[in-house]
Amino acid sequence: MTSKPFPGESQNAKTVVYSRVTMSIMMQPQDANPAGIVHGGVVMKHIDDAAGVVALRHTRCNVVTASIDRLDFHNPAFIGNLLSLKASLNLVGTTSMEVGVRVETEDLRTGEIRHTASAYLTFVALDENFRPRSVPPLVLETDEDRRRNRQASDRRRVRLKEKTHEKSCRHGADSCGQPTE
Repeated sequence: MTSKPFPGESQNAKTVVYSRVTMSIMMQPQDANPAGIVHGGVVMKHIDDAAGVVALRHTRCNVVTASIDRLDFHNPAFIGNLLSLKASLNLVGTTSMEVGVRVETEDLRTGEIRHTASAYLTFVALDENFRPRSVPPLVLETDEDRRRNRQASDRRRVRLKEKTHEKSCRHGADSCGQPTE
């Protein structure tokens, strides 16, 4: 029995909207330091969870976090704030995907919403033997999808260049300074 494609899914290719998620979590005392500020590690865990859901939705198979390319904290979150994470695919490769996550906090008493953090994570899809497997292509429908995809492609080129440089340094290369442009 074959199933019908879901909205945003045609054959194997899937749209950005198909796997996009928004998750919200109330920050509790155990999430924070004595001053009531939420630990960065708590925010990081929620970022990884939201990005993992996006990658899993897109592939419908096991996925693992391969790297966090960038994580920037902009404003603190406090006990009692509602932490909302908006995550979506930016780029799909052969076996990997870049997921972007924007984190906002809402002070539920005042309604003030602040940009708390942003991150880019790379996930790899795994088969039943925990080996990398191919992922469905990504359909870019909007100008925003295409812009985010171009920026993600630029980040991927930089990541791969840095990875190649680091690998050569581990193997005893003579010049292990900064990678050249």
